[in-house]
Amino acid sequence: MENYLQRIQVKGGIISPGELQKVISMAESIGLDALHFGSRQDILFPTKNDQKEITADHENFDLSLFSKPEEQNIMSSYVCIDIFPSTVWLRGTTYLYILEEFRYAPNLKINIVDPKQQIVPLFSGELNFIASEHEDYWFLYTKLPGLDQEYYPVLVYTWDIAHLTELIEDTYRTVNSVQELFETLNKTTSLNNKIIKKRLNVDFSPFPYYEGMNKMHTNQYWLGLYWRDNRYSMSFLKALCAFCVEYRIGKLCLTPWKSFIVKGIQADYKLALEKLLGQYGINVRHSALELNWHLPVDNKAALDLKKNLVLNFDQNDISTYGLTFAITSNQDRNRYFTSIVIESNPLPEINNTDFVVRPTFNVVYAINFNPNTRSYVVYAQDIDKMDLPNLLMELTKIYFQNLDSEKQEVIKPGSLNLEDEKIVLEVYQCNHCFTIYDPSVGDVENGIAPSTFFEDLPDSYCCSVCDAPISEFKPTEMEFTEK
Repeated sequence: MENYLQRIQVKGGIISPGELQKVISMAESIGLDALHFGSRQDILFPTKNDQKEITADHENFDLSLFSKPEEQNIMSSYVCIDIFPSTVWLRGTTYLYILEEFRYAPNLKINIVDPKQQIVPLFSGELNFIASEHEDYWFLYTKLPGLDQEYYPVLVYTWDIAHLTELIEDTYRTVNSVQELFETLNKTTSLNNKIIKKRLNVDFSPFPYYEGMNKMHTNQYWLGLYWRDNRYSMSFLKALCAFCVEYRIGKLCLTPWKSFIVKGIQADYKLALEKLLGQYGINVRHSALELNWHLPVDNKAALDLKKNLVLNFDQNDISTYGLTFAITSNQDRNRYFTSIVIESNPLPEINNTDFVVRPTFNVVYAINFNPNTRSYVVYAQDIDKMDLPNLLMELTKIYFQNLDSEKQEVIKPGSLNLEDEKIVLEVYQCNHCFTIYDPSVGDVENGIAPSTFFEDLPDSYCCSVCDAPISEFKPTEMEFTEK
């Protein structure tokens, strides 16, 4: 039966422990043991029935939690306040006030963000309010269907944001440009706008590490939690909510990277939280290699590809600090907010079932590797999966080579001006016939998926050529030269 992903909007990515407990109870009532987080700071329910069947089977199920298909979430960078760089005048209370003013469910994607932080995208919404240098005033960059100009010609006052958003939703389909939209609203509504004297300038900064237990203020900590497969177990989430209630932590913050952050953990409670994490086997301080990825939710092929690429990076001691990656289809290019994107191409239709078609990929990168440029360049097209790791390793080296450059030239594969470099992979070799088991490739013929570590192989595994048992494989290194 086909899976459905039902969305629960979390306005601004801020949810109280009590609200999350309610979501957990609803999920458990239909037999779920885990939740997913989405890339717009929302919560996703994987269900196998449509809403009518859920209602029929579970009389107490509250469908009002779920958003309608046309409704969109409000993203905010509240999650970054007090833990990452921020605009001087911007406070957590500012975000909370603005979000409280939204008393309707918007049909446009809205971002309310600080340009000084890096975690929450600035321009991925249809209405993007971006803090300016002037206290309580925001730039507005639009991406409205059918309208050409993308920036609103004045700065918007903090306390007008919610009202202006509702006016825009009611009006934008009746005008031909953002300038005309502004003039129309200006005639009918009195808003406290300010003239733009200096355009928005967003400087590039490497993407921050956002996971683990970290110092916040004097005697306070913040905790960033990330799961590799974006499946957050219900049992742990319930225990974490209970901890927050007991120790008066009022808010949990979702990130757009399918993770969440707990802020304001008093030093006296830090040991109790570490004990809780240990009791549930929760790992923290994942490698930066695997953190900064956007993947489609509940997509095993994308997750397997990511694991394969991260494994290759790790084996070759490749740093990806400051970079972000996405895996998506090439029909979904308008959703980018990462430094480097791996696009999966659609497979051609082949009538001959004996002919195996291997998937191919395109690699694109943001100009200067800065996602906020919103401009991407094709680096390579129609690449086989086996060639992706080396291609991406070359691209990451180009990033570091040009990190202090203000402007980069368009780059192509093979353009890296380095001496020939040896690439070393750790593999396992059969003592009898010298067959290689490469964890990044797996052993498809024997049902072993790519990115399966040797230690995770079943005891029954044997050599695909000579049937030697797994005990006859020994670790070795495979070395080749990259031009």
